Amino acid sequence: MADFKIAPSILSADFARLGEEVDNVLKSGADIVHFDVMDNHYVPNLTIGPLVCDALRSHGVTADIDVHLMVKPVDRIIPDFAKAGATYITFHPEGSEHIDRSLSLVRESGCKSGLVFNPATPLSCLEHVMDKVDMILLMSVNPGFGGQSFIPGTLDKLRQARKMIDDSGFDIRLEIDGGVKVDNIREIAEAGADTFVAGSAIFGAANDSDANVYDTVVGAMRDELSKA
Repeated sequence: MADFKIAPSILSADFARLGEEVDNVLKSGADIVHFDVMDNHYVPNLTIGPLVCDALRSHGVTADIDVHLMVKPVDRIIPDFAKAGATYITFHPEGSEHIDRSLSLVRESGCKSGLVFNPATPLSCLEHVMDKVDMILLMSVNPGFGGQSFIPGTLDKLRQARKMIDDSGFDIRLEIDGGVKVDNIREIAEAGADTFVAGSAIFGAANDSDANVYDTVVGAMRDELSKA
């Protein structure tokens, strides 16, 4: 079976008790903590910065932290997130004047690097930097807000990206972000994804009195992935 990883997005978590939320979701079997970083410039929303990443590390979170930069420009903030404990740092081609240089900066800062593609952004620039990416993230919604519906056309794009990865021979993860739920995660996996960002589908299912509901949702996702 493929090495599937589930990456809950803390964008949908309860920020008043974020450390506890992340602990609970990781105990439920999630693999990666996904950070949605928005700057109210590249996308029309404002979220979190390196201090939150550092706080989770200080809290004791040892799982991989996957930082998705929806910011422009990206180079100034990359070293800050690396210092704060990021494992992966991914950014949009539109957020960098020099994509190759920014990818190199991520790796030079000690992190794994990646590129993120919006629904209408072509994958063409990947052809020139496959040796510098550890993660390709396809957005299956337009970035900026949680809780949106999956854009079906992303499945064909996933197949295209999977072929590019397989043909390259490099060890690159293929991540999907936006509208991922129990009822579509298997189809998404069959199209080529191996890493699944889910925010509202996981955190939105819980309430203060029932943290164990994360077990149910993550378990149901695992069950669907086992059939892919």
